[in-house]
Amino acid sequence: MVFKSINPFTQVIIAEHEVLTNAQLNQKLQLSERAFKNWKQTTFGQRADLMKKLANILREKKEELGLLITNEMGKVLSESISEVEKSAGNCDFYAENAEKMLKEEYYDTPFKSMSVYDPMGAVFAIMPWNYPFWQVLRYAAPAIMAGNVTLLKHAPNVIGCAKAIENAFLEAGFPEGVFQQITIDIPQVESVIASDVVHGITLTGSEMAGSSVAALAGKHIKKSVMELGGSDAFIVLNDANLEKAATVATQTRMLNAGQACICAKRFIVTEKVADEFAALFTQKVKSLQQGNPLQEGINMGPLARLDLADKLANQLEKSLQQGAKLILGGEREDCNFQPTLIDFVDSNNIAFQEEIFGPLATIIRAKDENDAITIANNHRYGLAAAIWTEDRENAYRLARRIEAGNVFVNSLVRSDSRVPFGGIKKSGYGRELGTIGIKEFMNMKSLIIE
Repeated sequence: MVFKSINPFTQVIIAEHEVLTNAQLNQKLQLSERAFKNWKQTTFGQRADLMKKLANILREKKEELGLLITNEMGKVLSESISEVEKSAGNCDFYAENAEKMLKEEYYDTPFKSMSVYDPMGAVFAIMPWNYPFWQVLRYAAPAIMAGNVTLLKHAPNVIGCAKAIENAFLEAGFPEGVFQQITIDIPQVESVIASDVVHGITLTGSEMAGSSVAALAGKHIKKSVMELGGSDAFIVLNDANLEKAATVATQTRMLNAGQACICAKRFIVTEKVADEFAALFTQKVKSLQQGNPLQEGINMGPLARLDLADKLANQLEKSLQQGAKLILGGEREDCNFQPTLIDFVDSNNIAFQEEIFGPLATIIRAKDENDAITIANNHRYGLAAAIWTEDRENAYRLARRIEAGNVFVNSLVRSDSRVPFGGIKKSGYGRELGTIGIKEFMNMKSLIIE
């Protein structure tokens, strides 16, 4: 069996990758086990030196690696290069901060008591195609700096990216087996989770995938972190800076052709300013150019796969049948989907209820700020949200009422190495990034010394 890398813009097959046999997979697991025994004994300084080298390699090869990303999943080349740079920055961050993040914690007791952090072992990661470098380095840099090793199952359409990341680790001098990409099919996933070599599982992907993998992790009593779907609310209140809000709304919805869990999908606007915001939003979305992601002047590339474009087209058609009004776009050719905007969406509409993974923005009109918060929370997902208002104190009060793992005020929602990231409800559990993120796959051991 082989996985095919298909250029989304041209539909040309650019590479084929053979799936590992079960015997080959077992060899990878055994290598991971041997690597962990040695890697956990290394010092933070030794790990940091290699992680810094990895960061430098990523920066030196950012154009080459960016081109690989664009060819495999279709995002605009400048976005691909920026993704590689952000991944390198995450490597630097954990190289510089892992040791102090994992220092002993002492407690106020009559006897000497503390907690220490020990690495678990091999972390099995199942990662998506939409940010094929960032999603991987987001978990791998902290896990490896903490003394763990990792096995990566990447999405079938970006295996070239997975192999490039593994090669970069080896080129930086990491011992063989510390980072391994494993080209496996879905039926082989449980055998990896069940293996005594694996002690933690992290997944970024759909709600359905997360539900299945979390059940397997529970069955085999393995720690897991799940970053799943999102339908982020972008709340615009009466006193918002509408020009800035519309600019960021366009950026957050159309970046990466709208293929991100954390990007805004439900634009909830109070009635008083809804018409003005919709006009500004329409104007800015209309200025975008969709097309060849390698061509200068193109703002948005194709969707990553034909099935994704088919699904989005069906969601749009049903949304319009259910009463939404098409303001802009809606046309597609193969994976090339025009930036699209619909208005007058309500909570019964499929565009509200389902995660929209593509360049389709939905405007939902709220009576007032309380209604806006109610609409925002009326969803099974709770990954992130944004609030736009000039009243910072009120923004804080409203942010505390929003049911989400991350809330931004007057800003683009984004992940940052310094800040914990993750969701609630059906958007998953656990956290990546920050100090909490590096501790997710550590054994917190309490020591009491009389």
